[in-house]
Amino acid sequence: MARWVAWAATAALLATTAACGSESGTTAAAAEQGVIGLAMPTKASERWIGDGENMVKQFQLLGYRTDMQYADDDIQLQVDQIDAMVDAKVSALVIGAIDGTALKSVLSKAARADIPVIAYDRLIRDSPDIAYYATFDNFKVGVQQGGAIVNALKLRSGKGPFNIELFAGSADDNNATFFFNGAMSVLKPYISSGKLVVRSGQTKFADVATLRWDGAVAQKRMTGLLKSEYAGTQVDAVLSPYDGITRGILAALKEAGYGSKSRPLPVLTGQDAELDSVKLIAAGEQTETVYKDTRELAKVAVQMTDSVLSDEKPMINDTKQYHNGVEIVPTFLLQPVNVDKSNYERVLVDGGYYTAEQIAA
Repeated sequence: MARWVAWAATAALLATTAACGSESGTTAAAAEQGVIGLAMPTKASERWIGDGENMVKQFQLLGYRTDMQYADDDIQLQVDQIDAMVDAKVSALVIGAIDGTALKSVLSKAARADIPVIAYDRLIRDSPDIAYYATFDNFKVGVQQGGAIVNALKLRSGKGPFNIELFAGSADDNNATFFFNGAMSVLKPYISSGKLVVRSGQTKFADVATLRWDGAVAQKRMTGLLKSEYAGTQVDAVLSPYDGITRGILAALKEAGYGSKSRPLPVLTGQDAELDSVKLIAAGEQTETVYKDTRELAKVAVQMTDSVLSDEKPMINDTKQYHNGVEIVPTFLLQPVNVDKSNYERVLVDGGYYTAEQIAA
């Protein structure tokens, strides 16, 4: 922790120095420190844009240059981008993977070139060439989503039965299973007791996964479920792992006539506190989202990378949970925060993540 405090103080000092120094001096320092390759999965989700921008700023404050590439959810494009970064002899790679199983070969090439790799938010699997992993407590994210459903339906007081449908994230993203397993650790006892009824019978991860976290895919599936399972009854809750998926589900529900006094919207969970979804929470249409302050995640990834390049050991707090199929990857976990209508202003506005005007627009 002392090292972390010292690093944060150094970053603040560098920020002040950069603001006061000349452009040529900053460029020279950046050239001396080296180039960091940032491989991000997509711009389709606003959170990944924020992740990239936050890391670029913080690496530049420490004197590094950055090469940031977005792959638009194209697996081969991301492989090619990373391969080009290795050929360009970047000092380190920070990777938010599209498919956590598709990078083994190109990361082996990076290892042969002595380029350290930090896995960012999504665990990279089947590779021995991952130095560290920076992410949030992904199991806890699911626990918070499941808990939001339990609380909203007042299941602990014995109410029920209620109808629920389950959605999960993309099967090629290791985090998706953590989110789903966390949620099911809360929901499964109520499903087993009959207090929650999954009318579709689809309760396994493989049945409810949503390729590429795509809201349109989720909308299509939800539309089918409503037609096949809920023609004469109502769905009371939907477990959704991510705000973009939730918005797709919500579109399907509204098309089916949900959102009126006679047919209220079900409990809807989410993740990432995307602005459009925070607006839905403020309007009472989405029940909950899980906020992950990616500004802090960026700080951790930058600290990890800088420590590795300085021949120091970065701060970690988990050496048990994240086995990538080859080895346990040392990890720093940040804590997610449950956000709903009761606290979104305090957490997101008072915390400086959004302004009240942005949410009201």
